[in-house]
Amino acid sequence: MSGDTDVGADPKLTPGARRILEVASELFYWRGIHAVGVDTIAAESGVTKRTLYDRFGSKDALVAAYLAARDRRWRELVLARLDAVGSDPQARVLAPFDVLPEWLVPSSRGCSFVNAFAELPDEDHPGRRLVVAEKTWLRDLFRDLLAEAGVDDPDTLAAQLLSLHEGAIVSHSIVGQPDAATTARAAAETLVRVAM
Repeated sequence: MSGDTDVGADPKLTPGARRILEVASELFYWRGIHAVGVDTIAAESGVTKRTLYDRFGSKDALVAAYLAARDRRWRELVLARLDAVGSDPQARVLAPFDVLPEWLVPSSRGCSFVNAFAELPDEDHPGRRLVVAEKTWLRDLFRDLLAEAGVDDPDTLAAQLLSLHEGAIVSHSIVGQPDAATTARAAAETLVRVAM
C-alpha cells in the first residue's frame, strides 16, 4: 500500500538481498513492475544480475518478495493498533482505518497491491496471489472483528468497510483528497455504530 521501503523485517534476507529488495521495492512502486527490468534493479542495487538471481531466483520471485514485505508491514501495523486499543469492539473494528493516514503519507502512487494486480493478469503469478491474500485478509479481519462484536450480518458490513477502506486509498492518490482516510473512517464509524 505504501511506497516506503523498510524491508529489513525479514531476518532471512542477507544484507545484499535486503538491498536488492529495497531498491526493487522503490522501483516497482514508483515506476511499475513491467517498466523495471532486472538489469536496472541490479545496477541500482550495486550488484550483478547473477547475485540478484542467486538471492531471488527470478523477477517474479522478487516481485512476490516486494509484495510480501508490504503485506507484512501492513499487517504488523494493523495488529499493533488492535493491541493498543484493547477490547473496545468499535475501536477494534475501526483500527485499520485509524492506521490508514500514517500508511498513506508516502503513497502518492496509490496502493502497491492494486497497482500490482493491474500489472499481473496471470492468476498463478505468486505476486497476484499475494495481492488477493492481502485484500482477503483485511475483509476477513473486518468480518471477524464484527462477529466478535455481535453484529448480525458481519459479512455484509465487512464488505462495506473494505470498500470504504480501499476507496479512501484511491481517493487519496488519484483524486488528491488529503482527508480521504478520515472521511472514510467517519463513514465506517457510522455504519459500525448503527450495526452494534
